[in-house]
Amino acid sequence: MNNLQERIAQIDWSHVTQQLHDHGHALVPQLLHNTETSELVDFYHQPQHFRKKIIMERYRFGLGEYQYFQYPLPAILQNIRENVYTHLAPVANTWMKVLQIPQQYPATLQQLHEQCTAAGQDLPAVLILKYGIGGHNTLHQDLYGDVYFPLQVVLFLNEDYEGGEFVLTQQTPRAQSKVTVLSPRCGDMLIFTTNFKPVKSVKGYYRAHMKHGVSEVRSGQRYALGIIFHDAKT
Repeated sequence: MNNLQERIAQIDWSHVTQQLHDHGHALVPQLLHNTETSELVDFYHQPQHFRKKIIMERYRFGLGEYQYFQYPLPAILQNIRENVYTHLAPVANTWMKVLQIPQQYPATLQQLHEQCTAAGQDLPAVLILKYGIGGHNTLHQDLYGDVYFPLQVVLFLNEDYEGGEFVLTQQTPRAQSKVTVLSPRCGDMLIFTTNFKPVKSVKGYYRAHMKHGVSEVRSGQRYALGIIFHDAKT
């Protein structure tokens, strides 16, 4: 399937949904072709696409840098953002329901962005990250404002580096945190929770808070692209 929209439609979304419910993350292998990952890496060196650049060590976020895209997004990113969102909104709504949170997310990304705009969030939270040797990203959550969508995506754009594993932590009440370490391949898409996932207990569901980060890169350069579905204030 050469058409990206068709590839997204053909993902086994029932399996993805179950993985998200069970683990708070789901890996979709080889969503992107090599030509597409190369195109996305090339964007990093084209400043006309970006609104802001962050040097991570200045803010104690880690070691590396990333750039936020500006609107309009490149077509490939708009395609992924819109089409993946429609499959994730039902998952998000299920989470809100079982956690008894009075929030339901709209069926389309455009409707979500209308809610963001009303809250003063009108800047795209889509970013491309670059790490060199020693590069890493401290554990964090990507919220950006009062309106946020509880799931997000990272696309892995190369694999000619060592280290740089994707790290997820899950906080368990009255216990030590659980850590998951992933090493996706170039072209893979990882979907994961923005800040928490529901966990069933004998008394019902509770929120298990989660953070994500990147371990230290030992050699080479690591590129990845993050897609947060809600917009940002700054």
